[in-house]
Amino acid sequence: MADTARRSEPRYGNRPTMKDVAARAGVGLKTVSRVVNGEAGVTPDTGRRVQEAIDALGFRRNDSARVLRKGRTASIGLVLEDLADPFYGPLNRAVEEVARAHGALLINGSSAEDPEREQELVLALCARRVDGLIVIPAGDDHRYLEPEIKAGVATVFVDRPAGRIDADAVLSDSRGGARAGTAHLIAHGHRRIGFIGDQPRIHTAIERLGGYRAAMADAGLVIHDDWVSLGPTAPRRVEEAVVAMLGAPDPVTAIFTGNNRVTVTVVRMLAAHDTPVALVGFDDIELADLLKPGVTVIAQDAATLGRTAAQQLFHRLDGAADEPVRVVLPTRLIARGSGEIRPPAAR
Repeated sequence: MADTARRSEPRYGNRPTMKDVAARAGVGLKTVSRVVNGEAGVTPDTGRRVQEAIDALGFRRNDSARVLRKGRTASIGLVLEDLADPFYGPLNRAVEEVARAHGALLINGSSAEDPEREQELVLALCARRVDGLIVIPAGDDHRYLEPEIKAGVATVFVDRPAGRIDADAVLSDSRGGARAGTAHLIAHGHRRIGFIGDQPRIHTAIERLGGYRAAMADAGLVIHDDWVSLGPTAPRRVEEAVVAMLGAPDPVTAIFTGNNRVTVTVVRMLAAHDTPVALVGFDDIELADLLKPGVTVIAQDAATLGRTAAQQLFHRLDGAADEPVRVVLPTRLIARGSGEIRPPAAR
């Protein structure tokens, strides 16, 4: 046995093979393959001997060969809006954890909310033969993906649905969350409530605006045109919207913000305002509970969004061919103080 082991040692500079591992452990190639790929049918003692041989030889699985045999690269792509956005950190980690559990590598990139950049990233990932894609869409037309999906690239959309194609989607209840947040402000006496959201071409922006309008309608409140502002989330644009709403002859007494980037700018503006203004934001923000007052938010579960999307993706990669599904996850209101400020007349 010792002589066999010595003869099986790979020559210096050569990469050890399964044949080397099999010779050292005294088993067949199929047994080594089962251990390497985590398959059943190997006794604990044999598995231990094979693993000891793997460790001694420094054997590494040849994934390129597996690609040729199985047509899979054991990699998936994730296209986010902005990796620097705190919302996407937990989502990204959750996708990575599911991918790792399935022995897959995660490759990600940011679209910067640019539809052309999104398409460029997605097609670049497809050209690198990823097995599947998870996409947070920046655009509203995803017909460019139809050939890739037909070619077998499993695809799941997160946070926003695909545009003009049928595909799996995992979403938060944006409309319901915005409705609940606006209703919370109304319940605390507010009748003049502003809405500052993202660009109107973005699905979540329109859904959240719809929730705001629904809550106002439920309370029989008329919305003035100058109470609603949609556009880029750049601080300058948001600042101008706040100034306009608070500087009007009949100013708003509360603001509902459509996402975390808008909320951060509005918090800074309200800190310098003479009269307290109530605020509820969609998405939680870092240190929201430490501000004075704490920021009341409609919170999404970004990690569950990512985990659910990744699980659905691997469900597809395992061969599921059922109709596309849409999963809508609930949001929750976290009251911390800013949404509970009452309007001047009600104090």
